[in-house]
Formats: sequence, C-alpha cells, structure tokens
Amino acid sequence: MKQTRLKSVAITLFIALLLTPVYWLLNMSFKTNQEILGGLTFFPKIFTLDNYAVIFSDPSWYNGYLNSMTYVSMNVVITLLVALPAAYAFSRYKFLGDKHLFFWLLSNRMAPPAVFLLPFFQLYSSIGLFDTHIAVALAHCLFTVPLAVWILEGFMKGVPREYDEMAFIDGYSFPRFFIKVFLPMIRSGIGVTAFFTFMFSWVELLLARTLTSVDAQPIGAIMTRTIGASGIDWGVLSAAGVLTIIPGILVIWFVRNHVAKGFALGRV
Repeated sequence: MKQTRLKSVAITLFIALLLTPVYWLLNMSFKTNQEILGGLTFFPKIFTLDNYAVIFSDPSWYNGYLNSMTYVSMNVVITLLVALPAAYAFSRYKFLGDKHLFFWLLSNRMAPPAVFLLPFFQLYSSIGLFDTHIAVALAHCLFTVPLAVWILEGFMKGVPREYDEMAFIDGYSFPRFFIKVFLPMIRSGIGVTAFFTFMFSWVELLLARTLTSVDAQPIGAIMTRTIGASGIDWGVLSAAGVLTIIPGILVIWFVRNHVAKGFALGRV
C-alpha cells in the first residue's frame, strides 16, 4: 500500500514538474510586462488578453503562423509521398547495395542542420527559391525523409509477403494494391511518421530562419525578433509561445493511438 502511494506521489510530482514551464508560459501570457518584470507571482494580478490581441491584430504574427503551417504541411505531404514507395522497396526487394544505400540514407539524419545552411542558401538564392515555403519544406525533407523511410520500413516488414502475392493473384495492379490494401494495413506507421515529421518541421528554427526573410518567415523566427525600443515584450512573446504549442497538442491528440501502436510494433 505504501509503495503504491509512493509511486502515485512520484508520478504526480514528475508530471507537475513537466507541466511547470507550460503553466508558467500560460501564466505570463495573461500578465502585463510591468507585472512580469515586477516580481514573482503565481497568478496574474491583472488578467489581460491584450497580448493575444496583439498576436491576432498584427499581420506579421498571424502570417508567421500561417507560414509555419504551410511549409510544415508541405513537408509532411512530400515526405510521405517519397518515403512510402522507398520504404516498400527496402522492405520487399533485395538489390545490389541496398544495405549500403539504406545506411547512407540514414546518415543524412545524423548531420546537424547547420552543416547544410550555406549550400541551401546559395542554391535557393541562385534559382529563386529563397524566402519561399517550398524552400523550407524541401530543406526539412533532407532530415525527415530518412527518418520516415526507417520508421515505415519497420512497419512494412511486419506485413507478410503473402498479402502481396494474394492481391496480385486476385488481379490487383500494384498501385491499386498499394493504395487499397497495403497502406491501410500500415496506417499506424503512417500516423507515427506524420507525427514525427510534423514535430521536426514545426520546431526546427535554424534552417527556417536562414532560408526566409519576409514573405515565408515562420513564427519561430518572428518570436526571436520581439526586441523593441522598450526591450523584450515578454507578454506577447509568452502568448505567441502558448499559441505555438497548440498545433502540436492537436496533432498528438489525433495520432495518439497510432503513436502508441508505433511504440509497441514499429521502429519508434
């Protein structure tokens, strides 16, 4: 009985510790700058929504959110379109150098994004893709596609080859079999892959900030430039942070069952 209580207390404290930064961010978002800088308070003395009003009334702020959602969505779609057939090939066929190719594909994921800043910047500037959504999406694909192939290949290997053979015997073409039969069997893997792809692209800042300037600037880059003549606007910055967390929470909520299955069955 005591051990059960101790475990419950330990878990409660651990969860409270994890949620403390989130609560503090939410707490600051409802305060004025004067109250934030005035001292430690656990609740707003003067509850205000002015910080959120600034976010929704200033085009640079809400355009930043739209830009982030645009290139993140593009990245998820491109990654899945590329990774699904590639993972199927690695899981079903043996060809010369397949293991070496798979290793070198994953090695891209091991390099930090800073390594590719200059090549991407020069390439996009020369072909007119600088400060566009597709530029950031394609840059992120360099890191998300290898991870997606690795995750999906693990799920696909768990599907017996007999399904492929039976579908072809029944007269299914490969595209019809792949879309109608095979993909529904690995929907958990697709959900897990979409989740990790979304989260990488949503929180990545270095490439997104370097490859954009005005038109496609993400919310993360705008949050780093909130210093004005009067200093940092902590209230607005906190409100922006709260709104930045919401998309991640929604994605986790919608794919939570797939992620749980992914931890149990796949390479997660």
